[in-house]
Amino acid sequence: MLKWLVAAIIVIPAIELWGIIRMGHLIGGWWTFGLILLTGFFGAKLASSEGRKAFADVQAQLQSGRPPGHAMLNGICVLLGGLLLLLPGFFSDIVGITLLLPMTRPFYRMLLYRWLEKKVRNGSFVIRRR
Repeated sequence: MLKWLVAAIIVIPAIELWGIIRMGHLIGGWWTFGLILLTGFFGAKLASSEGRKAFADVQAQLQSGRPPGHAMLNGICVLLGGLLLLLPGFFSDIVGITLLLPMTRPFYRMLLYRWLEKKVRNGSFVIRRR
């Protein structure tokens, strides 16, 4: 757990900062700033529309009496993608966009499913009822 925390706090922002500086050298500071704003704006719009679709899928499956497994995982992917797009940086934007696009989301959904399945089988992920 500690290694993931170190990566999240130190390594990932350092990589993002390096990418912003490199892009600034390649296309200029104002263009880089504009590109960061543009990806944040369009990412928020895409996350909003895909989030509505994921929420509607979950509701439809619940109303039909089916468990909303894949729809919930889609919703988690959309949420994570939207959060990544709000962070400044190009690498997080690339991952965020691929989490939001319907044609690349099944890859992340499969990874998330395998991770959850492993946690449940090990007993380290437990759902408690109140």
